[in-house]
Amino acid sequence: MVTRPAGARSIDQILAEARSRLHRIGPAEAHAEPDALLIDIRPAAQRAAEGEIPGALIVERNHLEWRFDPESDARLPQATGYDVRAVVFCSEGYTSSLAAAALQDLGLHRATDIAGGFKAWRAAGLPTA
Repeated sequence: MVTRPAGARSIDQILAEARSRLHRIGPAEAHAEPDALLIDIRPAAQRAAEGEIPGALIVERNHLEWRFDPESDARLPQATGYDVRAVVFCSEGYTSSLAAAALQDLGLHRATDIAGGFKAWRAAGLPTA
């Protein structure tokens, strides 16, 4: 049996804490939201295997904070400020919850993710490529 060090949390605890700060939205709500900037954080191999959401901005997870911090020299043109409605998605909606919470930590208070991720989007019959 492994003894957890003092202060360490399990991934389930970390995920629950991240999600407690988010108002997660479903695929249909994300699709209908006019100011939502859909951000696909999946790696290229996953996008190739599963498909993509047309018009979604592709920013792989390991670059996300640098690309969306409004004060970063590496920010994207879409990182126009702290009011950006960043709606992050991954394959199933786990990594995207952690990523959306990280964007909130940067001050993007409207950041959230799609519950169920790309797979839920596709299952809802929404546009894919």
